[in-house]
Amino acid sequence: MTAEPGTSTARPGAETSRPAGGPPGPPPDPDAGVRTPRTRRQWVTLGVAAVLLAALCVAAAVWQWHRYTEREAQIALVERNYGAEPVPVEQVLPGPGAVLEAEDVWRPATLTGRYVPDATVLLRNRPVNATPGFHVLVPFETDSGLVVVVDRGFVPLGADSSQPDEVPAPPAGQVRAVVTLRADEPRTTRGAPAGQVQAISTEQVLAAAPAGAGWAEGRTVEAYGQLRSEDPAPTQSLVALTPPDLDPGSHLSYTFQWCVFALGAVGGYVLLWRRETRGSTVTAGDLLLATGEQGTRSRRPERRRRPTDEELEDALLDGP
Repeated sequence: MTAEPGTSTARPGAETSRPAGGPPGPPPDPDAGVRTPRTRRQWVTLGVAAVLLAALCVAAAVWQWHRYTEREAQIALVERNYGAEPVPVEQVLPGPGAVLEAEDVWRPATLTGRYVPDATVLLRNRPVNATPGFHVLVPFETDSGLVVVVDRGFVPLGADSSQPDEVPAPPAGQVRAVVTLRADEPRTTRGAPAGQVQAISTEQVLAAAPAGAGWAEGRTVEAYGQLRSEDPAPTQSLVALTPPDLDPGSHLSYTFQWCVFALGAVGGYVLLWRRETRGSTVTAGDLLLATGEQGTRSRRPERRRRPTDEELEDALLDGP
């Protein structure tokens, strides 16, 4: 079979090595698509990065573990103290200047004496059940002479959000109150309007009252009480404070997650090194599917491919 002059012997759609009359193209690069092996420096850099990443993950795991253990200790303390029988406050805070011990936090105690309503102060920015408002802090003067600040409860914001519409008064005269003892909060430097505070620090609460703190000088303790009950009951009650939260949080699960990330950083480096030193190029798909693909390929015997009709026709045209 001979081709007519001016015609091409190539079949329609077949690729040609170069355009008719054009210069010859560059020869194919046999190394095209072949990844250059990483150098020793690159492997060291990757290894150091993997170790640093794993170390950061371990540090985060340790931090979360400490938070978990601290939270568990707090929950154990609440469960041990919150449901205990109330005792006279003098058994826990024996005299002026007494500091509440850590093991006595959340312990119920009884106060017998009278409120000092003229020294009432409002605590700002402490929502209850996601409702913004104020806590009502009223000093309590016990029969033994101690002065203890009592958080009587919560009042919502008023028409003017800077203060409540009304603050219910405490019971007058002799009162027996049951409170949950809490340690004084640290002093704060945040400002507040007159008659209000940003933290329950006995010294700051008494100083914010209209009459000042002079009347209670030398009789205070470094603790305050969250009201549980009053006898006699007040004419108008406040919104009760919520019980302590016993939710352990997610610190333990975060600890395990950071440990997994640390193992993944080191394991990923080792897998990359093993795959590349065996002559394979590692991709994200390889990391996820390597095991499955290798198992499938090992079970499938290689079959010889049958030549196509076009290849048979080319062989006849090129023959003698």
